[in-house]
Amino acid sequence: MSNVSDIMSTDVHSIEPQETLREAAKRMQALDVGALPVCSGRQLLGMVTDRDITVRGVAEGLHPDQACVSDVMSSSIEFCTAEQDTQEVMRLMGNKQVRRLPVVDEHGKLVGIVSLADLALRQPGHIDETVRQISEPGGDSSAAP
Repeated sequence: MSNVSDIMSTDVHSIEPQETLREAAKRMQALDVGALPVCSGRQLLGMVTDRDITVRGVAEGLHPDQACVSDVMSSSIEFCTAEQDTQEVMRLMGNKQVRRLPVVDEHGKLVGIVSLADLALRQPGHIDETVRQISEPGGDSSAAP
């Protein structure tokens, strides 16, 4: 069994809650990612996804140069720690239907991120059941993808 620390990405880019939606979208574009952890310093506050920007922001009429990340981000998010077992994290991802989890230390500070791709590429065993659970219709579509 491996731990999250064995497979997580530690080069994680985040965004501050007061940044604009345009800045968040530009950062996602430059990094080629669909989600960013929202942090104050390194303290994890939530996640913002490209879907949050589109559905909670643009579709609701918020102006991307005026609205803030905090206006559309998800603050009730799942996370894990570097010491957690990857099997436990796969169950959590499947149950919560999320494709990535921020990794925090004992003080809630962001230290990494673990994604379904990290699990598929870096940990032994199959992730079939996790993918199946994440992909089931009717899940929490507001969670970070």
